Amino acid sequence: MKKIRLIATLAVLAVLVAIAFWARGKVHFDFATFRQQLAHADWRYLVAAILCIYVGYFFRSTRWAWLMRHTKKVPPLSLMGPQIIGFTGVAILGRFADLTRLYLCAKKTGVPVTGQAGVYVVERLFDLGAMAVFISGAVLLLPPGSLPHPDAVERVRHWFLVATTIGVVFVVTVRFAGEMTARFFEHVFGLFSKKLGHSVGQKLRIFHDGMNTVRSFADFGVAAGLSLVMWFTILMAYYETTHAFRADPILRSMSMAGCMVILACSAGASFLQMPVVAWFTQIGILAVFIHGIFGVETEAAWACSTMLLVDTFLCVLPVGLIWAQFEHVDLRKIAVESEHAGEELADIDPLHKEAAK
Repeated sequence: MKKIRLIATLAVLAVLVAIAFWARGKVHFDFATFRQQLAHADWRYLVAAILCIYVGYFFRSTRWAWLMRHTKKVPPLSLMGPQIIGFTGVAILGRFADLTRLYLCAKKTGVPVTGQAGVYVVERLFDLGAMAVFISGAVLLLPPGSLPHPDAVERVRHWFLVATTIGVVFVVTVRFAGEMTARFFEHVFGLFSKKLGHSVGQKLRIFHDGMNTVRSFADFGVAAGLSLVMWFTILMAYYETTHAFRADPILRSMSMAGCMVILACSAGASFLQMPVVAWFTQIGILAVFIHGIFGVETEAAWACSTMLLVDTFLCVLPVGLIWAQFEHVDLRKIAVESEHAGEELADIDPLHKEAAK
């Protein structure tokens, strides 16, 4: 795994260097204007954005506590630490540390990692669902012709709605016919590799097991509501950050639907989060997107993209690092332990859990 991380990091660095050399003589960038855009940003909006993100962490911990209430009831605030420390680990160590939250919640509550896995899976499912709702809203709310390349936008609108529908059908199928679905995909992928087929089948069984944390329509409704409110606070952070750049007429008047589009792009850019390196790739991807789609000046787009990363992602670092010291948490050690726990979890056959207890 360490070799894979090293190779991936070096590959990303090589791409960044290649892009830098390519752009050096072709893209005009005025650093003085970039610094001016940052200097003229209204810091009251930026602080409001950070507050929105921390409110979102409260709703995230509340949702986790709600999803595990059938196993053990815990106060929502007791899980704020694992959430914030966990995302601090992701910010520093990359997406490889994503299971840190699961591991920390298990240590905090005394519920085994296997018991937290279902919560983690369903949490991610609700995140995707909430994102789908917001992106669909942006697709439907943006008036035709409001963005450049309307034909391409219309195709994206169409295929996104199709993909969302397929995703809903898949989730419902796994929920009500989990074992049959797992065996089907296990057989299909097993035609290429038995190991791959077994892995896919086990992950689908864990996915199905995780959905058992939602046992009623009330469970679903509360979890869905918390997810939508949480993602709305994140969306508000994007809205506040873009409006902080008062010197740019496009950014200071950015609509909520436009912020939904930026949020969707940011979520896609952060999917493969490498340690530290991805901070710069995410800034670059988002800046190019804001410039190309909304016509924002290059320097303003880069300034906005930089502050979006700080406000919505890196703002957790100071609090998370201090909290980790108080909790005596070594982030690197916990990330390694949680990764091993995740590997062991993937080898567990849900059909034989009870026999293993």
